[in-house]
Amino acid sequence: MQRIQVSRHQPKIGLAVSTVLLIGCGIACAQAPVAAATLTPPPNTNTWITTAAAGLTLTRGNSENFLATLSLDAKRKWAKDEVFLGVSGGYGDSTVNNVNSKNTEFVQGFGQYNHLFSDRFYGGVRLDGQYDGIAGVDYRAKITPMVGYYLVKNEKMTLSAEAGPSAVLEHLQGESARSYMAVRFAENFEYKLTATTKLWETLAYIPEISDWANNYLLNLEVGIDTAITKQLSLRVVFQDMYASQPAAGRKSNDLRLLAGVAYKF
Repeated sequence: MQRIQVSRHQPKIGLAVSTVLLIGCGIACAQAPVAAATLTPPPNTNTWITTAAAGLTLTRGNSENFLATLSLDAKRKWAKDEVFLGVSGGYGDSTVNNVNSKNTEFVQGFGQYNHLFSDRFYGGVRLDGQYDGIAGVDYRAKITPMVGYYLVKNEKMTLSAEAGPSAVLEHLQGESARSYMAVRFAENFEYKLTATTKLWETLAYIPEISDWANNYLLNLEVGIDTAITKQLSLRVVFQDMYASQPAAGRKSNDLRLLAGVAYKF
């Protein structure tokens, strides 16, 4: 995927989250008749659906810039089980007046398993991992057992909420490694705008149990994918990763706007 813009200023988190929620609520209300009439979940394919996406930027002249991003996502659904996997990474540097500086270096991934106890209620476990050399995160890992519920589940739209205790292990540059207990609250939204275009949004809030007001993580992702062919599509993704206690000398917020080409296996 191509990283169009990186910003490291303090955001108005409340406004961004409120906007996303309002958009989601508006779509949900507009589709309420469909949701009420179509309660049957999509059929189980019992096959893996895997999507790889990539972007590359290269400039030469008064400045030299290089940026490459890659991501791989996979999911599979059975009658009573669901598996979601994802990994992404990026590297970039720039040279101006013969001075080279690295401006992008990250790897992150997750895995989640859900077991459905009913058509909508489920329990599961999730594992997240992150490295970000620019943000000063040597590693941050989270393991979270959880329960969740599909508030909306039909062929056009899904909306789920989930929560559970989370064990966080992290090492920030310039600090000692530490671990703490937190709680993860998350919601996941996906909507098929047309037969070839889908929109998704995820939001996770992870406060430390013993210091919830001062130490928390807030991760937001909003994306849109439009198919060009049966397997090839164009994709734009916005990511906002906020840490209330960042590494020394770093800002709390990292924004990414990624655009690229995706291929579905």
